Amino acid sequence: MAPTPTGTLRTSDTGFALELSRTIAAPREDVWERLTESSRTAQWFGPWERISDDTIEVTMSFEEGEPASEMVVEACEAPSRLAVRMTGEGAWPLEVRLIEKGSTTVLVLVHSCDSRDGLGDIGPGWEYYLDMFVAAGNGSPLPSFDAYYPPQQEYYSSLRPQ
Repeated sequence: MAPTPTGTLRTSDTGFALELSRTIAAPREDVWERLTESSRTAQWFGPWERISDDTIEVTMSFEEGEPASEMVVEACEAPSRLAVRMTGEGAWPLEVRLIEKGSTTVLVLVHSCDSRDGLGDIGPGWEYYLDMFVAAGNGSPLPSFDAYYPPQQEYYSSLRPQ
């Protein structure tokens, strides 16, 4: 059974913002470490290494062929906000906000885009990676991408701003 898609779309100053969130049973500082330490990102996305003061190269370990992708770090405000821009095929601005709620942390991922084109591919990918993030942090089995794509493709392709 495919996981239920959670993403929402809103208009933004530059086009659209796809937002997805997860509530994680961990303190914000721990969630921040999972998000920013290379040894921890290796467990759910891929390890990274610093190229310059504001650029990292991430090996996308869970993608076919494990491609490397450069990201420009635009903001790193521990332990609450990380903003990066993926370079290469389309510059994808991404922001992650961590909001402490009692003994849990709400992680909000925002993927900014010029248009709705490609949301049918993008949305299921972020659902998968966020569930990978949660599973790796809990020590649970990692999900299979096949549970997200293509089952969630239609939901994201038809998503309209709220």
